[in-house]
Amino acid sequence: MLQSIKKLYGQKLAALDGEIGQVKDVYFDDHSRAVRYVIADTGTWLTSRQVLLSPRALGDLRPDEKVLSVKLTRKQIEDCPPIEWHKPVSRQYEEEYHRHYGWPYYWEGDGLWGGMRGFPILETPPNFSPAGPPAAFGPKAERPDAHLHSAQAVTGYHLQATDGITGHVCDFLMDPKSWAITQLVIKIGHRFTGKEVQLPMGQVERISYKESTVFVKLTREAVEKSPAYDPVPVPVVPIAPPGQAPRNPTVTINQTP
Repeated sequence: MLQSIKKLYGQKLAALDGEIGQVKDVYFDDHSRAVRYVIADTGTWLTSRQVLLSPRALGDLRPDEKVLSVKLTRKQIEDCPPIEWHKPVSRQYEEEYHRHYGWPYYWEGDGLWGGMRGFPILETPPNFSPAGPPAAFGPKAERPDAHLHSAQAVTGYHLQATDGITGHVCDFLMDPKSWAITQLVIKIGHRFTGKEVQLPMGQVERISYKESTVFVKLTREAVEKSPAYDPVPVPVVPIAPPGQAPRNPTVTINQTP
């Protein structure tokens, strides 16, 4: 089951000792296509800076509860290295951020999350004692700065097929375990009455932030014939043991098969 990123926006964030706000945006890596940070809108709390939350600190996604748990205290978040809204997230800041929480660097190693293959959540609590940079292993990033970009900003970008523009980006779908973006949701046809289709991220050639365009390795016809995206909740009916009546069906929301 894939998770709609757009439907994470507005979801409450609950730290170990109270709420800290709600999801405002996510930053994803335009090379690995992984979501690296959830951006919190803290309301009247910590208004002078943005709050970044790594998926390492987040609990399971439970969209039916409309709350995303954060395995940190409010104090730990408040003491995190500050970053201002108008400044980009640099690799230097990320190094300081990860050292603060005692987490390994995701850009070192050959896995999606560094030495951890495909699963960012740490089973053991992070070490909050001062620590130096983890030992490097595996290939490093090509550039010293991180390739982080706002999903909110990319939403609305044109989709450039090999033979012309067709549609625009309206959502991203990610694997809720690895936080890897696996699908783009594209609106084709009229902005209000057109249909939505899914494209594998593997078909994305590049994202141009200067041109506000996502380039794909498909023709316009291939894009238009891609599988339709259906965001309608799908009821999940549990199978009852023989001789017992089934319980009330639950509904999985904000997800798509």
